[in-house]
Amino acid sequence: MTRASAILGPNGQPIVVADLAKEVATPTVAGVRRTHEDRVASGMTPERLGTMLRDASTGNARSYLTLAEEMEERYLHYASQLQTRRLAIGGVKWSIEANKVEQRILDAVEELINDDGFENAAGCLTDAISKGYCLVEMNWEYERKKLRPVSYVERDPRFFHFDTLSLRDLRLAVDGNVEGEPLPEAKFLRHVPITKLGIPIRRGVARPAAWAYLIQQFTLQDWAAFSEVYGMPLRVGKYNAAASAKDKATLLKAVASISNDAAAIIPAGMEIEFHEVNGTNGAAVFGGLLDYIDKQISKLVVGQTMTSDNGSSLGQAKIHNEVRKDILRADCHQLTQTINRDLIRPFIDLNFGPQDIYPEAQLLVPDEEDTVALSDALSKLVPLGLRVKQDEVREKLGLSDPAAEDTDILTPPARPDLVGLPNDPAPSQPKKPVATNPPAGKPDLSRKAALGAIIADHRRSCKCGACTAFLAAEVGIADAIEEIDTLFSAAMEDWQAMADPIVQPIADIIANANSFEEALTMLQAAGPDSRIMAERLQRLTAIARGIGDLAD
Repeated sequence: MTRASAILGPNGQPIVVADLAKEVATPTVAGVRRTHEDRVASGMTPERLGTMLRDASTGNARSYLTLAEEMEERYLHYASQLQTRRLAIGGVKWSIEANKVEQRILDAVEELINDDGFENAAGCLTDAISKGYCLVEMNWEYERKKLRPVSYVERDPRFFHFDTLSLRDLRLAVDGNVEGEPLPEAKFLRHVPITKLGIPIRRGVARPAAWAYLIQQFTLQDWAAFSEVYGMPLRVGKYNAAASAKDKATLLKAVASISNDAAAIIPAGMEIEFHEVNGTNGAAVFGGLLDYIDKQISKLVVGQTMTSDNGSSLGQAKIHNEVRKDILRADCHQLTQTINRDLIRPFIDLNFGPQDIYPEAQLLVPDEEDTVALSDALSKLVPLGLRVKQDEVREKLGLSDPAAEDTDILTPPARPDLVGLPNDPAPSQPKKPVATNPPAGKPDLSRKAALGAIIADHRRSCKCGACTAFLAAEVGIADAIEEIDTLFSAAMEDWQAMADPIVQPIADIIANANSFEEALTMLQAAGPDSRIMAERLQRLTAIARGIGDLAD
């Protein structure tokens, strides 16, 4: 009997480590996992399609899954829209969200998602959008001192089926067992996206698209038959009353041969007339129907039509593109849930043991940023004191964080009069990182402080009238600042007496008024009194002006 591990898989069952290296869903020449493909799309009728979909709803989905595969080969517009949705997911970069996670675990997970085959496996899982579910088998081995998947194998969805009771539990199809076998823990990536409510087999977009495919095939056949005879003249053969059956057959053969060989012979006494065909072509009928069906497929798969067909305006196309982004975000979110559940957590548990907090793989869909508006806002708000993280700005602009050893970095041009100050190397030298702790005995001067120190030293050594007057005024300026602070403190002692005549009337009106109109009327009749405040401000302003004049 195989010994089970104490580590539990995503479904709460023990992981059998010995089974992780064995291939489970191997194909066979015959049986339920046969490799020879079936053919069901040829000669499809509404009755056959209805039977096929009903069988899929009860657990026998092999024919339906085969049709879903053939539809991507036969229905070009459906295949194009499905590919657009799947490739949009593949275009989003993977990242790791880690909060209070050990660095060694984080490094191992980042290495895991960068391994060969991971992105291809994640791309294969998006096939569940059309069929309702998709599985990728992982083969684990010890490599680089860790137990990890060394290969990912996409398995045919027809090799699996749902249990007959709930139709929600995926099981491996085996010969001689209708229920199949349960899937081993930590062995498969099982992606079952929730695109709609109901059992998983009914969630794939291939199910509603099957009816559109059927109509499209019938329409194409009718249009092809119409195009074969449209434009050719109607040929009418005439024979006399004495013509025998052989003569009639000869005439019919001649009429039929004209369309292919453009030549025929007929017995004497017979004639062939050509009647011109007038009327509109079939594009108005057949083409219009096909265009309608294609638009419904676009709405089904990508949620809109403006980015897949001809849009009527740029504004409408942008709005429809937002709908498509919403679908993309939902697809990415559900795919990351599958990866975190079936790969990240088992990988960490098997190598580091169960954790309280696990890192999460993410597919973050970036928003289109108006870089001009962002730059303009930052140039106005940052000088006013707004504090912004540089990494957030770089993320919005799509720029990476520069490393400490990077030398080729864009910097603002240096002012000629400031070259040579501390932390301002010459233009020809690479910019070095500033030391956090200054050397012993030396002050830690910023650029502004260093510039102020140089100017102060100059004024103390210079004997010109301007520098002498400035040094003499420094004492007066300091005294003026102290007097203004004292004046401000004294003015704020009775702030309540100045504020009550303004605030209290408004509070009384709001408390007593029964309506907004009545409050306005009361406010106009007896509003706030700001005379005390105005008089106090006038006096304080005059005193402050006098202090400033004396300092000057």
